[in-house]
Amino acid sequence: MTYKSVVIIFKHLVSFMNNSKLSLKVRIIHRYLGYFLAGIMAVYALSGSLMIFRKTNFLKKEVTVKEQLDSNLSIGALSAKLKIGVTVNKKEDGIIYFKEGSYNEQTGLAIRTKMKLPLILEKMEKLHKATTQSPLYFLNLFFGGSLLFFALSSFWMYAPKMPIFKKGLYFALAGAALTVLMLFV
Repeated sequence: MTYKSVVIIFKHLVSFMNNSKLSLKVRIIHRYLGYFLAGIMAVYALSGSLMIFRKTNFLKKEVTVKEQLDSNLSIGALSAKLKIGVTVNKKEDGIIYFKEGSYNEQTGLAIRTKMKLPLILEKMEKLHKATTQSPLYFLNLFFGGSLLFFALSSFWMYAPKMPIFKKGLYFALAGAALTVLMLFV
C-alpha cells in the first residue's frame, strides 16, 4: 500500500464521517448506549479488579464441604473427583488425610475445607469466566460488541478537521500501542 493510496482512503473516510445525518445518528446511539453500558462497565470493573486476586485468599472465607464419592478410590481418582492435587499426609483406619481434608475409603465421604468468595462476588467473578455453555456468554458478546462500537463511534464526536479530532487519534494510537506493549510484558 502506497502513501498515495492511504491518503485517498483517509479522504474517503473523512467525507464519510462528515455525513451529518449519519454523524448525528451515531452520536445519539453512542450517548444512550454509553449510559446503558455505564452500569455494566461498573460491574465488570469491580469483577475485573477482583479477578486480579483470584489466586489469593483476599475476601474469601473458609468453608467446609462434604461430598459423597465412590468408595475405595485411588489417590489419582480422588484428586480428579475433588479437582485438587491430593497429597496424602497420613492414612489410618481407612481414612486418608490430606492437606485440605479427609476421605473415608469405606463410605466414600470426603470432607474438606476450601476458600470461597461470598456469593455475590463469586457470581461477579463468573462474568469473566463465562463460556458458550453459560447464559452470560450472550452478555459478554453484547458487551464486547458494544465496547467496539463505542470505541469506533467516538470518532464521530468531532469533525475530522478539528484539532481535537487529531489529538484524539494520537491518544487512540497511544492506547493501542500501550495495550500491545503490555501483552509482551
